[in-house]
Amino acid sequence: MLDLELLRTLVCVVDEGSFTRAASRVHRTQSTVSQQVRKLEQGIGKTLLLRDRAGGNVSATEDGELMVAYARRLLAIAGEAEHVLSAPRKACVLRLGIPEDFDVSRLTVLLAGFSASHADVRLETSSGMSMDLRAGLASGELDLALVKREPGDGPCLAAWPEQLAWVGGRQRVSAAAAVPLVLFPQGCIYRKRAIYALESAGRPWHVAYHSHSLAGVQAAVAAGLGVSLLPAFARLDAHELLDEGAGFAPAPPTELAIVGPQRPLNTAERHLVDALKHAIGHDSRAVPAA
Repeated sequence: MLDLELLRTLVCVVDEGSFTRAASRVHRTQSTVSQQVRKLEQGIGKTLLLRDRAGGNVSATEDGELMVAYARRLLAIAGEAEHVLSAPRKACVLRLGIPEDFDVSRLTVLLAGFSASHADVRLETSSGMSMDLRAGLASGELDLALVKREPGDGPCLAAWPEQLAWVGGRQRVSAAAAVPLVLFPQGCIYRKRAIYALESAGRPWHVAYHSHSLAGVQAAVAAGLGVSLLPAFARLDAHELLDEGAGFAPAPPTELAIVGPQRPLNTAERHLVDALKHAIGHDSRAVPAA
């Protein structure tokens, strides 16, 4: 095993061309510097320096020149390793996905609090359709995701049932008329549930309006453009609750779930999952699933 300190001394002697000048540069005695070079030569079994005893100068042998070239590279790599390891570590990135149709205000305080208490973690939050979030998780683009899904649809880290409600504007929808639906885009579980419920009941329907955002759907319903099936918490004061008397049978709950990667979670991910479980579990509108 090559000793970096001995290599550093060899390079210094070759650069200075003298044991005396090298000793002055490294703040050691000439005899100590000479002993270090001799120890290195003994270790590799090669003469590295030619000593001019008359003039006190030294020069590298052919083996010495080769060793000096390697020594410079090894010392540079060692210096780089010291620099990298001594520098402050960069914050790790934690990527969280939340549904496009989720009430983000419910998570704002939580996410801000998590970031404040985890200075070494850079939290990146993105929104999208639940089906896209699950694809992002599978491809490694996300670390954790909060998704809407059918109850029990695969493994998860935590899950809560989400009560649904039919809502409309103040204008009544005739039971005989085609139901104007305000919907999220294809792939949304609320859209699937609404269409399935109406077709199962034999009621005609048509798409009156669709939007990617919860706010857009809420506004369209409030304006009287149509009816929609939404989480109960998303019902606004301007919405009319539609029941069986109006021809809208209760819909079974969907599920809000935290899903993660197919590997053990790291510390930051576990802390974020705990924070999400605490926030959602203590929300009066969400009840932990059995």
